[in-house]
Amino acid sequence: MPNLQKGDLKGMRSLAIIFNYIKKYPKLVFGYFSLNLLSALFSLVSLTMLAPFLTLIFELESKGVSLGSRFSFGVLSEKLYTHLGTLNGSTEGKIEALAILCIIIISAIVLKNIFLYGALYVLTPIRNGIINDMRNDMFDKIVQLPIGFFNEQRKGDIMSRLTNDLQDVEFSTISFLETFFREPILIFCYLFAMIHLSPELSLFLLLFLPVSGLIIGRIGRSLKKVSSGVQIKLGDILSTIEETLGGIRIVKAFNAEFQQLEKFKQENRELLSIKNRSIRRRDLASPVSETLGIVSVCCVLYYGGRLVLKTEVGLSGQDFLTFIVIFTQVINPLKSFSTASYNIQKGAASIDRIQQLIHEEQAVKEKADAQPIANFNKTIELRNVSFFYTDKQILKNINLTIQKGQTIALVGSSGSGKSTLADLIPRFHDCTEGEVLIDGIDIKNYKIKDLRNLMGIVTQEPILFNDTIRANISLGNKSAVSDQIKEAANIANASSFIEKKEKGFDTVVGDRGSKLSGGERQRITIARAVLKNPPILILDEATSSLDTESEKWVQDAIYKLMKDRTSIIIAHRLSTIKHADEIIVMDGGSIVERGRHDELIQRNGIYSRLVSLQQMQ
Repeated sequence: MPNLQKGDLKGMRSLAIIFNYIKKYPKLVFGYFSLNLLSALFSLVSLTMLAPFLTLIFELESKGVSLGSRFSFGVLSEKLYTHLGTLNGSTEGKIEALAILCIIIISAIVLKNIFLYGALYVLTPIRNGIINDMRNDMFDKIVQLPIGFFNEQRKGDIMSRLTNDLQDVEFSTISFLETFFREPILIFCYLFAMIHLSPELSLFLLLFLPVSGLIIGRIGRSLKKVSSGVQIKLGDILSTIEETLGGIRIVKAFNAEFQQLEKFKQENRELLSIKNRSIRRRDLASPVSETLGIVSVCCVLYYGGRLVLKTEVGLSGQDFLTFIVIFTQVINPLKSFSTASYNIQKGAASIDRIQQLIHEEQAVKEKADAQPIANFNKTIELRNVSFFYTDKQILKNINLTIQKGQTIALVGSSGSGKSTLADLIPRFHDCTEGEVLIDGIDIKNYKIKDLRNLMGIVTQEPILFNDTIRANISLGNKSAVSDQIKEAANIANASSFIEKKEKGFDTVVGDRGSKLSGGERQRITIARAVLKNPPILILDEATSSLDTESEKWVQDAIYKLMKDRTSIIIAHRLSTIKHADEIIVMDGGSIVERGRHDELIQRNGIYSRLVSLQQMQ
């Protein structure tokens, strides 16, 4: 029992979250409720009119049943009843009255299903809109979270929340909305009708089911087929998600969060449109099947009633009403409520995971009064900087000053803290102790976007997106014109191979640049940094994974890029940093040596040993 209560509370919290999203669609919710009410009323009209009309046609008044005690819908129903009464004098008249009755029933059911489909039509953008809003909120949060979050979380888990968990929410908790808004109306109306109508000859209409079931079932199945376009577009979205997660460092370094978010939203809007069309087609199956079923039932009733009237065999209309009300109307709403609790529980865990991501604490926060920064004028300074990752200390009391225009190289074995130190400058992480200052001001006092606009980053692994070469070079700089992009490519030694491509700058590079070689990919990332034209450059082992020929092209491009810029180089191949203004040797998170290349060689310390080891390779 305690577990049940806990589950119920969890389900209620899930509903509360869903209703927070529903608040964005008040007009659609009102329309959905109103259309369901109209649908239920027309259904009730068709059901409640059957009893007095069938009583008249099948002469139940001769058995002492009072027609006056039956349902009445005012003057209109009284006039109709009077007209039918005038046809009651002969068998042919009764058959005509029966035909009129069937037309009335069909008309009422058609109107009922028009409003029912209208309600489902309105519900579709509500359901998909909620999922769309959740997905946008999650992706917006993802591109805002610091890099440290992605070091702790598996990308697959994040993608699962964006896909599988949202799917669970869509097909479980949100499905409860249909039950919550529609079924109470239907149950109330149908129970009201059941009070007045008695179920005695329901088996009569069951003779129709074996014949009509196959036809209705086939039509229903054909309408329930969901377009494959949903899965195709979802695959595109997953590709964008995976690329953004894999290239989150570059997205942040080039302030391309908004650009990636807009691309994602566009694909998400296209998915929304496809799903609306597909689900509306699927939802059409139920009203069409029911309408066809009722039409067939009325045909059976007319034919059977005609035969009965001709052979003077008495037949009770209340039995037919019993089947309509109990078997086709009341059972389904009650079944929906019986499964509602299960659906809520099923979706609660997924909603919790989604909310956990949306409300993830932002470790790197921008101050409300953060000041803009447009230029770098003097120095970058790390003052008494220490950094802890969970309980492990990565950097220990780092003191380093970089003058404008200097080239500083960071060297050391893997895990010595080089990349972490460089990541503190664009605020991919915040230092645990000490300060990082630019022009004498703590970078925490600057706007993050302005701070990163001062920096260009080229990483060891070239991060490209499955788009054109032009789009990859202009990442984060959508206002760049074609001449600027071509000039940046020329400086990065990329023009030669780009011009050989059949589509030139409009060539799609493939997933993570898979259609290009390693050297070509890296030169495009360098062109991206050139186009940004930042005063501060961070190179994270940009040539370490290249072959000798590619390294030559890339290194030459890097030298052009570094000209007149303040550069921080994380070096793997020490031969490339001989001319650095200062080489910082790190070990165990601390600076153990510093100086120019020749000075460090003469000291015969860690740097000298690293150089000797590379020369021996």
